[in-house]
Amino acid sequence: MYGISMQLPFDGYHVQGKLTLPVKAQNLIIFSHGHGRSILMPHVHRLALAFQQEGFGTLIFDTLDNHEDIPEESIDIAFLSRGLLTSTQWLHNHSDYHSFNLGYFGSGTGAAAALKAASELGDTIKAVVSISGRLDLVKAELAEVRCPTLLIAGELDFNIVKINQKALSKLNVKKQLAVVSGASHLFEEPDKLNKAAHIAGLWFKKYLAPEKLKSDTDISKKITGLI
Repeated sequence: MYGISMQLPFDGYHVQGKLTLPVKAQNLIIFSHGHGRSILMPHVHRLALAFQQEGFGTLIFDTLDNHEDIPEESIDIAFLSRGLLTSTQWLHNHSDYHSFNLGYFGSGTGAAAALKAASELGDTIKAVVSISGRLDLVKAELAEVRCPTLLIAGELDFNIVKINQKALSKLNVKKQLAVVSGASHLFEEPDKLNKAAHIAGLWFKKYLAPEKLKSDTDISKKITGLI
């Protein structure tokens, strides 16, 4: 396992990123977190570590260093999406990372930005996982997403559950909504964040790195059995 700090292009400027790669990693999960400094958030690192332990590379970067107090509803999803596109295309074209399978893991407004970006990237993004996603902030773009998409929400986060149920109906790809029992918006209850990470990891194993999970595995049943 090794990690490097890097400067990534982001819609006309550069942002700080942390890339962590297990030995022989061939798959990279790009975190899309639109609110606050993700590099400083413990739960982001817990999720990243869970993916790394499954053999996935992770990339975490900050986009709103000076805007931690902006309400989610005021965040510019189009801006976040453009920046995510810029960074993703840079990685995809970089000689060191061109062969990697790329996936998005987005939370809150970052999930909306990830799905908007995925809708424009076609086959470049192999899988998307959204957790507590503000998917009411993207609408027409959902129908344009071309990769398998998993939506995760906490059972006690009633508004987000409704938002994700509506979003699920607009997706025209392999999809699933996993509502984790007893979990709230930030999955702060005992073991709920670990459960969400495990569910997300199964999705990435199936669709980002299919060699890690047998192709005939019924992923929907496995996930349903966990929630």
